[in-house]
Amino acid sequence: MKAIVQDRYGSPDVLRLGEVETPTPGDDEVLVRVRASSVNAYDWHAMRGDPYLARLSFGLRRPTATVRGQDFAGQVEAVGRAVTRFRPGDEVYGEAGPGGGAFAEYVCVAENLVEVKPANLSFEQAAAIPLAATTALVCLRDAAGLRAGQHVLINGASGGVGTFAVQLAKAYGAQVTAVCRTRNVELVRSLGADHVVDYTREDFTRADRRYEVLLDLVGNRSLTGLRQILTPDGSLLLSGGGVFTGGSVFGPMSLLLRGPIVARFVRHRIVAPSATAGRGHLATLRELAESGKLTPVIDRTYRLSEVPEAIRYVETEHARAKVVVTV
Repeated sequence: MKAIVQDRYGSPDVLRLGEVETPTPGDDEVLVRVRASSVNAYDWHAMRGDPYLARLSFGLRRPTATVRGQDFAGQVEAVGRAVTRFRPGDEVYGEAGPGGGAFAEYVCVAENLVEVKPANLSFEQAAAIPLAATTALVCLRDAAGLRAGQHVLINGASGGVGTFAVQLAKAYGAQVTAVCRTRNVELVRSLGADHVVDYTREDFTRADRRYEVLLDLVGNRSLTGLRQILTPDGSLLLSGGGVFTGGSVFGPMSLLLRGPIVARFVRHRIVAPSATAGRGHLATLRELAESGKLTPVIDRTYRLSEVPEAIRYVETEHARAKVVVTV
């Protein structure tokens, strides 16, 4: 089968379209014929091994997983002997997990990482959901315990996670302030944001408004600056992927590492949630999508052979919403 592979860290130039062996599902695994995938900040971090600290999980000298890609949507091709929820032909979506492998014609994943595709979405739309929307769901619902009537600020509201976060916050009844650049103001308003801050014209950390929940998806502000616009018992959620700036030891992880340490000495809750893939989150997101409360926004679409260009765009150009790959 064709897949996007790499054998060393580096720029998108290290990625190539090659032939690899089609995986065979184990007893509890599902083999999916991939129809679409999408690009996440995770993909370029894994491609570059950046920040360097992340190589403890990606592989110290070279990437342990050689096929990139996390999100997928497609049709079940085959199932293992212990799989009971799916059969060949089923339309599904999911997340490949730490090993990746979704930038390929087929991906083999554990049954518990797969869910029925939202019936009202195309494969391209469904492929935009898994990692980004799960991150937003885990941050707002699980970590913050977001409740109706609360005020939430989302820094990075026009990105892949941010566009889902705005919609999820509104679905849970919150008042949403979205921070983005000028060209994305109308986009985030169309997703339901009650207030929009154009960061090129206004510093949101200097505003008078206070928030019960602040979701930072950028990592470009200090903890002090973020905390000063929280209510006394507010929650700060750190989940910034950033853009590539030339390589670093810690990158956006610096804020994620310092946050929980500072939290020990202040009243505010400061959390760096870990969005674990799983069918429970995917099932919730499917229900929200089918009810019309969650609609993926797609910025650009690329072919499988164009994955290097797709990742280059995401890692350097502040992509709006999601970038999708058709297979």
